[in-house]
Amino acid sequence: MITMNDIIREGNPILRQVAKEVPLPATDEEKNTLRQMLEFLKNSQDEKAAKKYGLRAGIGLAAPQIALSKRMIALYLDDENGKHYEYTLFNPKVISHSIENTYLEGGEGCLSVDREVPGFVPRHARVKVKAFDIDDKPVTLRLKGYPAIAIQHEIDHLDGILFYDRINKEDPFKIPDHVMEKDIY
Repeated sequence: MITMNDIIREGNPILRQVAKEVPLPATDEEKNTLRQMLEFLKNSQDEKAAKKYGLRAGIGLAAPQIALSKRMIALYLDDENGKHYEYTLFNPKVISHSIENTYLEGGEGCLSVDREVPGFVPRHARVKVKAFDIDDKPVTLRLKGYPAIAIQHEIDHLDGILFYDRINKEDPFKIPDHVMEKDIY
C-alpha cells in the first residue's frame, strides 16, 4: 500500500526528470503499481482511511511522485457537475488542446509539495489525451474543466514540471490569457 512516506517531495531530482515511456505490454509489476496508485487516491479521499493511514487528499498521482521515473498516472476525481472520473494510464500524451485557458481560482496543490504556493496556474480549458489503459488498450480522452486541469498537472510530472513552474513569477495572480469566465474553477 502506498502511503505519504512513499511520496517523494520537491527537491528530489526524480521530480525534475523526464519519465521514460512504458514499453507495452506493461509488466504485471507496472500494472500492480498503477492499481496501488489509484488505491492511494481512493484512500486519500476516504475520511476514515485518510485518518488511519495519515494521507493527504489527492486527485491525481504520477509515478515519478513515488520515485518511479515511468510515464504512468492515476486520476480519481469528480468534476464540477458531480461526474466521476477514474483513470489508470500508461504513456498519456496531450495530442490537442483548446486555445482557451483556465485555472483554479484557489490555485493548485501537489502531494509532492508540502507548502502552499499562491498563484494562478494557467492550463488549457480542454484537452484531448491519448494513452493506454491498464489492459494495454489504447484510449482517447476528451476532458474539460477540472478533469482537464488534473490530467495536465499529472502529465507535467512526467515531464519534470511542477505546477508552480507555470505561475507567473512577476504577477502570480495575473489572469492567464484567453480565459473565459465560465472556464474558471
